[in-house]
Amino acid sequence: MTGAFLAGLVAGYGVAVPVGAIAVLILGLSARTSFRVGAAAALGVATADGLYAAVAALGGAALAAVIAPAAGPLRAAAAVVLLALAAHTAWRALRPRAGSGASRGGRGLESPARAFGGVLALTLLNPATVVYFAALVLGRGDGADPDPRAAASFVLGAFVASASWQLLIAGGGTLVGRALAGPRGRLLTALASSAIIATLAVVTLLG
Repeated sequence: MTGAFLAGLVAGYGVAVPVGAIAVLILGLSARTSFRVGAAAALGVATADGLYAAVAALGGAALAAVIAPAAGPLRAAAAVVLLALAAHTAWRALRPRAGSGASRGGRGLESPARAFGGVLALTLLNPATVVYFAALVLGRGDGADPDPRAAASFVLGAFVASASWQLLIAGGGTLVGRALAGPRGRLLTALASSAIIATLAVVTLLG
């Protein structure tokens, strides 16, 4: 079981470490709100990675073949959602603030529950993740007749790796938020986050 857990750990870090739109989103959420919100978003990513690892370990080859024809539409949907998030973040940063209460409303993803659900859904739109995990499972020779205990260990390893990395990103965002706690600093980080997410959305669409 240790070998399967370590394989899942390596696989989880392999899919989580490359910085993409989701990492930038978590970083920006933590910087603008709190570590609780960023951590909830981070656990949303880890949950999606764990679900995809489970799907791959218990029959990813067949599902990857089914998903492949829909990869284009799913990629387009993910790009649209990312562009909407970028626009919403920029709008909230630039709009006039009527008061301290208005600026702290739990709209968008700026509450733990919404951050978890929204980022979970956005991460699940990426079909490349299940293909990635399926390829690793097949490469290890576990795809034909998966052992449930080994599969569970693999999924746990993937979840732990993804969660630890995304929580590290959320913690980094919190530190950035403290360093740029003033209105101008928050405005700049929000606009920078929006611009990066929009750019990555275009890259996702073209990729």
